[in-house]
Amino acid sequence: MLSWQGLCAALEAGHRLPRAEIKDMLLYRGRDTILNRAAWIDGLAQLVKIATIFPGNADLGRPSVNGAVTLFDDKTGVLTNLVDFHLVTKWKTAGDSLLSAKRLARPASRNILLVGAGTVARSMISAYGSAFPEARFTVWSRNPASAHALADPLDIAVAGDLERAVAEADIICTATMAREPLIKGAWLQQGQHLDLIGAYTPAMREVDDEAMARARVFVDSRATTIHHIGELIEPIKSGAISEGDVIADFYDDPAAYARRSETEITIAKNGGGAHLDLMTADYIARAWAAR
Repeated sequence: MLSWQGLCAALEAGHRLPRAEIKDMLLYRGRDTILNRAAWIDGLAQLVKIATIFPGNADLGRPSVNGAVTLFDDKTGVLTNLVDFHLVTKWKTAGDSLLSAKRLARPASRNILLVGAGTVARSMISAYGSAFPEARFTVWSRNPASAHALADPLDIAVAGDLERAVAEADIICTATMAREPLIKGAWLQQGQHLDLIGAYTPAMREVDDEAMARARVFVDSRATTIHHIGELIEPIKSGAISEGDVIADFYDDPAAYARRSETEITIAKNGGGAHLDLMTADYIARAWAAR
């Protein structure tokens, strides 16, 4: 009932509505996190999504991220849907970066590097494949066994040398729990596009200052990234970039959220705000109602 192109259309339609009101609350216990996020888009609906992030669950054979999603009627506030948390998260996270790649990556992109071999990387194979049908995927992970677990059943290449894999890619997608940059700006080549997904706290980063300085930088939402995520906080603090170097977000004219040349490097930071959860959950609920 769902399609990646249908979701991208829903995200674009959602950004033509009044700007969302968003509020996040984070609670911590060591590395464990509870993220309670709410969004209200006038004319669409309201959403509350609770996510629990427990990195140690991987050692127990359990998902590291869990939670619940609730949708409420825009006019009455009545609960209308309980939508599966993992379904919303999968489609929202991948659809967010797919929309960026459709706008910023070169249409002839073929070589896609996935940095990280978890659930998000698996989703991105399906998402990117819908827009780049001739794409060839390569997976790199700090844990080679994880890379092979994802790649081998799908007959996808596994990279041993990250620097070389980056240099050979048209699109680079990072979906890790890294707290220190994995991708160095010195490795980047003209015309590449990077979708940065993994970093979601002020203490997390996946690319270094040089990468941010060399690229034209885009975000899904200024409100949920610039002052909230290390990927933006740290290079702004160091002076590598300024807030003004963030060219556009999805609320801006789509003509501004676009590639200008075949040679420029583009970076899109996926902040995954609650408004995107709301747009995605609404898309899923409407698809189910129309079945």
